[in-house]
Amino acid sequence: MLVPPRRCKTRLVLEVPQVAGGRSLLPPPASQPSITEQSRKFGTERQGVNDHHPMKPTISLLHKMGLFLQARPRHLNVLCDVSGKVPLTACGFDLRSLQPDQRLENLLRQVSAEDFEKQNEEARRTNRHAELFALYPSVDEEDAVEIRPVPECPKEHLGNRILVKVLTLKFEIEIEPLFASIALYDVKERKKISENFHCDLNSDQFKGFLRAHTPSVAPSSQAKSAVFSVTYPSSDIYLVVKIEKVLQQGEIGDCAEPYMVIKEGDGGKSKEKIEKLKLQAESFCQRLGKYRMPFAWAPISLTSFFNVSTLEREVTDVESMVGRSSVGERRTLSQSRRLSERALSLEENGVGSNYKTTTMTVNSFFKQEGDRLSDEDLFKFLADYKRSSSLQRRSRFPSLGLLRLEISPAPEIINCSLTPEMLPVKPFPENRTRPHKEILEFPIREVYVPHTVYRNLLYVYPQRLNFANKLASARNITIKIQFMCGEDASNAMPVIFGKSNGPEFLQEVYTAITYHNKSPDFYEEVKIKLPAKLTVNHHLLFTFYHISCQQKQGASVESLLGYSWLPILLNERLQTGSYCLPVALEKLPPNYSMHSAEKVPLQNPPIKWAEGHKGVFNIEVQAVSSVHTQDNHLEKFFTLCHSLESQVTFPIRVLDQKISETSLEHELKLSLICLNSSRLEPLVLFLHLVLDKLFQLSVQPMVIAGQTANFSQFAFESVVAIANSLHNSKDLAKDQHGRNCLLASYVHYVFRLPEPPRDPPKSGSVAGAPPPTPLPRNSKYYKNSKLLQARVMSSSNPDLAGTHCAADEEVKNIMSSKVGKTAKPGKGVCVGSTCHLRLVFVLVVQHFHEELALQMVVSTGMVRETVFKYAWFFFELLVKSMAQYVHNMDKRDNFRRTRFSDRFKDDITTIVNVVTSETENEQAEKINISLAFFLYDLLSLMDRGFVFNLIKHYCNQLSAKLTNLPTLISMRLEFLRILCSHEHYLNLNLFFMNSDTAPASPCPSISSQQNSGSVFQDQKIASMFDLTPEYRQQHFLTGLLFTELVAALDAEGLHPLQRKAVSAIHSLLSSHDLDPRCVKPEVKVKIAALYLPLVGIILDALPQLYDFTGNDASEGTSAINQNVALAIAGNNFTSKTSGTMLSSLQYNMLNADTTRNLMICFLWIMKNADQSLIKKWIADLPSMQLNRILDLLFICVSCFEYKVIQVDVSTTFPLGLGGRETSSVFSLLWNDRFPGLNENLRWRKEQTHWRQANEKTKAELDQEALISGNLATEANLIILDMQENIIQASSALDCKDSLLGGVLRVLVNSLSCDQSTTYLTHCFATLRALIAKFGDLLFEEEVEQCADLCQRVLHHCSSSMDVTRSQACATLYLLMRFSFGNFARVKMQVTMSLASLVGKAPDFNEEYLRRSLRTILAYAEEDTAMQATPFPTQVEELLCNLNSILYDTVKMREFQEDPEMLMDLMYRIAKSYQTSPDLRLTWLQNMAEKHTKKKCYTEAAMCLVHAAALVAEYLSMLEDHSYLPVGSVSFQNISSNVLEESAVSDDTLSPDEDGVCSGRYFTESGLVGLLEHAAELFSTGGLYETVNEVYKLVIPILEAHRDFRKLTSTHDKLQKAFDSIISKGHKRMFGTYFRVGFYGSKFGDLDEQEFIYKEPAITKLPEISHRLEGFYGQCFGEEFVEVIKDSAPVDKTKLDPNKAYIQITFVEPYFDEYEMKDRVTYFEKNFNLRRFMYTTPFTLEGRPRGELHEQYRRNTVLTTMHAFPYIKTRISVIQKEEFVLTPIEVAIEDMKKKTLQLAVAIHQEPPDAKMLQMVLQGSVGATVNQGPLEVAQVFLAEIPADPKLYRHHNKLRLCFKEFIMRCGEAVEKNKRLITADQREYQQELKKNYHKLKENLRPMIERKIPELYKPIFRVESHKRDSFHRSSFRKCETQLSQGS
Repeated sequence: MLVPPRRCKTRLVLEVPQVAGGRSLLPPPASQPSITEQSRKFGTERQGVNDHHPMKPTISLLHKMGLFLQARPRHLNVLCDVSGKVPLTACGFDLRSLQPDQRLENLLRQVSAEDFEKQNEEARRTNRHAELFALYPSVDEEDAVEIRPVPECPKEHLGNRILVKVLTLKFEIEIEPLFASIALYDVKERKKISENFHCDLNSDQFKGFLRAHTPSVAPSSQAKSAVFSVTYPSSDIYLVVKIEKVLQQGEIGDCAEPYMVIKEGDGGKSKEKIEKLKLQAESFCQRLGKYRMPFAWAPISLTSFFNVSTLEREVTDVESMVGRSSVGERRTLSQSRRLSERALSLEENGVGSNYKTTTMTVNSFFKQEGDRLSDEDLFKFLADYKRSSSLQRRSRFPSLGLLRLEISPAPEIINCSLTPEMLPVKPFPENRTRPHKEILEFPIREVYVPHTVYRNLLYVYPQRLNFANKLASARNITIKIQFMCGEDASNAMPVIFGKSNGPEFLQEVYTAITYHNKSPDFYEEVKIKLPAKLTVNHHLLFTFYHISCQQKQGASVESLLGYSWLPILLNERLQTGSYCLPVALEKLPPNYSMHSAEKVPLQNPPIKWAEGHKGVFNIEVQAVSSVHTQDNHLEKFFTLCHSLESQVTFPIRVLDQKISETSLEHELKLSLICLNSSRLEPLVLFLHLVLDKLFQLSVQPMVIAGQTANFSQFAFESVVAIANSLHNSKDLAKDQHGRNCLLASYVHYVFRLPEPPRDPPKSGSVAGAPPPTPLPRNSKYYKNSKLLQARVMSSSNPDLAGTHCAADEEVKNIMSSKVGKTAKPGKGVCVGSTCHLRLVFVLVVQHFHEELALQMVVSTGMVRETVFKYAWFFFELLVKSMAQYVHNMDKRDNFRRTRFSDRFKDDITTIVNVVTSETENEQAEKINISLAFFLYDLLSLMDRGFVFNLIKHYCNQLSAKLTNLPTLISMRLEFLRILCSHEHYLNLNLFFMNSDTAPASPCPSISSQQNSGSVFQDQKIASMFDLTPEYRQQHFLTGLLFTELVAALDAEGLHPLQRKAVSAIHSLLSSHDLDPRCVKPEVKVKIAALYLPLVGIILDALPQLYDFTGNDASEGTSAINQNVALAIAGNNFTSKTSGTMLSSLQYNMLNADTTRNLMICFLWIMKNADQSLIKKWIADLPSMQLNRILDLLFICVSCFEYKVIQVDVSTTFPLGLGGRETSSVFSLLWNDRFPGLNENLRWRKEQTHWRQANEKTKAELDQEALISGNLATEANLIILDMQENIIQASSALDCKDSLLGGVLRVLVNSLSCDQSTTYLTHCFATLRALIAKFGDLLFEEEVEQCADLCQRVLHHCSSSMDVTRSQACATLYLLMRFSFGNFARVKMQVTMSLASLVGKAPDFNEEYLRRSLRTILAYAEEDTAMQATPFPTQVEELLCNLNSILYDTVKMREFQEDPEMLMDLMYRIAKSYQTSPDLRLTWLQNMAEKHTKKKCYTEAAMCLVHAAALVAEYLSMLEDHSYLPVGSVSFQNISSNVLEESAVSDDTLSPDEDGVCSGRYFTESGLVGLLEHAAELFSTGGLYETVNEVYKLVIPILEAHRDFRKLTSTHDKLQKAFDSIISKGHKRMFGTYFRVGFYGSKFGDLDEQEFIYKEPAITKLPEISHRLEGFYGQCFGEEFVEVIKDSAPVDKTKLDPNKAYIQITFVEPYFDEYEMKDRVTYFEKNFNLRRFMYTTPFTLEGRPRGELHEQYRRNTVLTTMHAFPYIKTRISVIQKEEFVLTPIEVAIEDMKKKTLQLAVAIHQEPPDAKMLQMVLQGSVGATVNQGPLEVAQVFLAEIPADPKLYRHHNKLRLCFKEFIMRCGEAVEKNKRLITADQREYQQELKKNYHKLKENLRPMIERKIPELYKPIFRVESHKRDSFHRSSFRKCETQLSQGS
């Protein structure tokens, strides 16, 4: 196989001293020895040394090109022709003057092959990675169905939390205490979204003013910072700060006036006023200190804090977090993990990620307006504020003072924090005085999170009071609000939360007062802590007062105005909502609280009401409670359950109905049925408690009125309905398995087996009220489980690390991982666990798991359908209840088969059968996964034999049920993958084959008892690598999984299925490799033995594997595709294929990722399996199987090639490396200098897997690069181990010749990939062992492989790494030494390899390569054993020739930026090898590759055609077959240039001698490969006609070999080519041609040279002009380069000798008239071009343009040396012809062209109206008809006096006659094409046409009599004939032009 050379990613640049920025140009050779002369010299003296070597022509040629230096600041190296020959050593580089690299010490020592191999093996075994999968990226989590995400622990809902600290609140003058309250408002939703936070920043002086009204100050009231929570961030959220002051006399504006008028710095008078105001304020504080009045407010937008640019995405994430999600959404695990991590971090969840702590300063305040204090008014203000500009904002209210806030994202843990209930949160240090307050959020939408903390708060919002018709005394109105537990004044409860700087709880609170307002608005928020148990006596009491601001002698401050009240309970239910209450003007009567204020019964005496008992007081009451459901259905359910649990007196009241004891059962069943009808939010909030009660009812038969009542079925159906509702809700999140997160969380953390309490609480006790002690807040979220976390550690296996316990550890695991984690759900205790149950129950006979299983079995209809639709929930309930049952009943030590009853087992079997019947519905996949997890769990709880029978039965039934194969395989794969992820998977599969190491199972099954004593040595080794029936029986689960893998690989067109199957195996092996229980090598050996059949499966799937080498070719690293390379490599045309790629067309190919995952599994098995077993297996295999293994290894090499990742190795390692050597740094991990790095070398998926590369940090990228490099090294070392095993086995085989080629192919492929120095060291050592063992066979049997080997080794000889270079030199020398008997062939291969390397690899370093050549020379000089032979001399000769080739490289490097000069040089080098076909072929291929990279596909194809012609030429000398081309003559139809490949004569060269024409290409298959690749390139370049000519040469060869498969594909390609000709036709665009002339001495030999340049299609003249001017401007300096704009002949005498001139002219192909007969098609007019023409207008006076009668034209025809297309894109001009046209001839040519344009437009199909009108307008339009008319008037107005002009005159007349006829046809055709709106335009055209026709008529009809003197009739006939012929000619031109 041809292994393409690989281009490295970073170029190593050798700095060559330049001559003042010089650049070299290569002129055409002025003189050189003829080809014949050189050929004869080579042919006759080929065996000579040095002087007459085949390299000599190139050396001589290059040394003729001396350096010509200019004396300018910027110079160009110019290659000039200098006659004379230079000796070889004068190339400037004497090898002996260089210092050789360090040599390998023992290279030349005699060692046996066995010892050599043993040493290599020991070296490879040291410092290897134990865990292969630690270096491999983790499996795609989308496939990882076995990962059952651990649901989040139930916890208190917290949104995005921000910490707000109030730093300063002061005004310019400080005269009185001020009080601030802060809250959040959402303008868009028009809702207040947080409770108030009160803070007091007054000085001690002002606090002293209020001391009389402040009995005590609680520490909690001194908080100056608050934590706000926002669940739904928005740009419409504002922080509103309201400021109040102590009530004083006057309107708000009057009170604010001093702040606006008085300035602190105004002088003495101001100070006096301020002091006076302070005294006045102190007086008001002492008298009215407990009353407040509104003062000012300020809005603060949080838009900058909440990241608005990503808000939409963030809100979606938040909605998912709090419950919103789409139905059926299957989120991947990585998405789920990201979501949970988002919930963790405020910065990532709505708050700007770049947002730091910000201090916000507010200088502008808004004055409160007494009549606009309501929230509605506030929202209007905020909306206006948002719309107005900042200027308007500032102008609305003068600057009053300063408010400074510090806003920051709240940390996860806050020291000294208080909950909204004023309970301290840990950590809470005792010495902290100022706590942080958590402010309760009022979300704008529902938040679906169950209650997990005790919360029982009531918020009262007085809104409006209407006393407009009251007496005048009711003006300064305040309301005293109290929460009463009775009607006596002493019954006011201290449950109202205090404000700032006062007691924590108050008995009463007063609203702020609006001065002299009878109908005030209120904005007060009164927060009340509700008692846990409410009675009918609890009510809210509102007392209305008028406050007297003026001090009057003996008068009270408060004047009573009236009362109102609101009972807390109505029908035993908490009252919330909006109310409009009446106000009683007198003292309230007794028992008033038993009735609502609106419905008080008539009293005696009657109550006096304001406004006649109408509602005058508006109030709103809202509750946030985990005690009161506020839902009718839930309220009824809980009330009825309570009546069963407690001693109650019947009848009981439920809402508005009374229920007797006899109707209790009926009502409870009705309640169970209606439970699902409750609103979703309260149902979710109380979900845990609801489910607990339902499960209690399902297993506890109740005694009601002496009768046993069973609610099991109703409770079960209610649970099913709730599960259905939760799953169907679009607002609730699901995990990737479709599980509702709330239910999953409940089962995992909350569920307990229903049990009666042992100590029921005493009557009257208050349940659930938590003491005010610090509560821990769970700060860590449960992360999603990974693959290893899914396998819980166990110690039940004596061979694994850990101690063995008799008790069943699996039950403990389930209990510890699930039961034990439920006690700390967030902050506080779960409601469900705080409410004790007191049941009247009978003896329990049914356990919960049995009852649940029974209900699942007996369910019918929709209930049954729903149960199995959401089977996961009921399965997990079963498993959890079974585990708790085993734990509670202490059955862990029992045999598994005795733990559960037979009836229960029957129910489980029935359930599995039912699931099987459900596999045909749309939920089949989810049910399948649910069942798999269920059986997975049962393996830990029940008898495993019983579970295995269930598995087997289910798999069989699945196969019988499903007819859709992809669905069947997919479901079975997911099912098995989940089961195989079990913690005891290895023991379940009996991977311990020896009886002495078998695990001591707690309950051994029958199969495990029977399976003992079988050791693999007794088995037939070959069968161990096959999936046999015995294997399936012995290893049940693994056998099933392998069976599904085989089925998936055999299925056609099912790539996702194949990926899923391979991913399952990969996941398993990865888990074993990384499992701490399996670290011992002997354990891994046994595990690998379990997976040996996978090797056979992979080998069978070999043709399906992805072709990584072909992928590389598509990236441009290989010019020859894989199929052609195989053909070139010598494959016969029969069915034999060495690489399996050619035959892969008929297979169902795997994609790259799937193949890579399969390959890593194969390598893991090979790495960990018993090596002696592997060797025995290989030794027994036939050669065909061994070749398949080698093919597999070949794919592995390319699969795990290290892809260079750009890392800053200079910071990571002490070596500054780049390019190819970047990968070499990974070898450092095996070096002793870095012993500790191995430990941390592991993929960290949670850090890097799901993030894009541009999101990763530099450290992460560096880590990835290190791991990737180590993976590549370890994989290749495993491959090397396998090859060594094959080499050792092949020594005893007869087929070692064929195996040797396969091994070499793999080794060469590995050398062509990027590798670490560690691997290269071992690889070269293996190569040397191979050479030492089979050196005599290498260049006899494996010529093709050795050619590649030479090239790869030479490439590594140019490495910048000393170690690699040293190894490569030693290997190359050993290759020469052991091939001494066939040295001519070695010499040719090495020379060709270097020539190829020079042409193809731009990154190799000739300095290092020269040093390597010197090192090889040193080996030859030191090799004492070979000194007596000609070998040292031959080596020296070869090395000097190689050194000379490097000289070509220097020249080529100088021309890298000039593609034309570079190709000229390569062309010259290839030309110099005319008599050395191997080297010429190599250089032609180099040229083809360069052209391909430049996308010059036609030229690249021509290079390969020349190469094929060269091969054909020499094949015709060797073989005489009729089906072969007869030399290069057969290629003439492709290109006339190919004849230059013809050999001179047979006597100049003998192709059959050693070393000549021995390459892989000089075969029939090589010829076909070259031609096929050329055809592909022609097709890519659009030359489809040439493809046909190429295949005309290929098809006879294929027919002779009966290769019908290739013939099929060839004819397919021909059909496509012909189809392309038909479909594309004239749409193809070939090259554009320009004449480029160079003038000036700066160009050296290029001076006065002209070339034709072929440029890409549609290249404009300015483009090539800009390119050449720019390039040569860099060479000479821009000021010294000038482009000649015209195409006139250049007069050198008028040019500046110090400048370089370039003349560029557009040229067109030129054909004589006789040629046009053969060049019919568009392709023929653009192919095989040698003549080009350009025109130059001039006048006799020297001007370029003149009048019509004086305008001449010069047509210049240029002939090139070769025909285009050629192997170059520029060809020199060898001949120039000029034709001068007289003015009348110019006119004739112009009119012919115009007439032809008209004809083309008329006959175009389909018609193009726009084109026709454009041409017609240019011919007959009113504005342009002066053009044709003027021509006619100038040349046809009179008959010329000179008879010589008669024929020209007549010819022009006939041209006009045809022109006017075409115009008429065009006008008529346009008439048929126009639309209605163009009729006027058509009339204008027709009018102009007739006008032109009339003007031309006299001149057209005027004939010259002298031309018509002979017989009129005859002449007339001839004339008509002539006219017709000319017309036909025009038609012909038309058809050609179209």
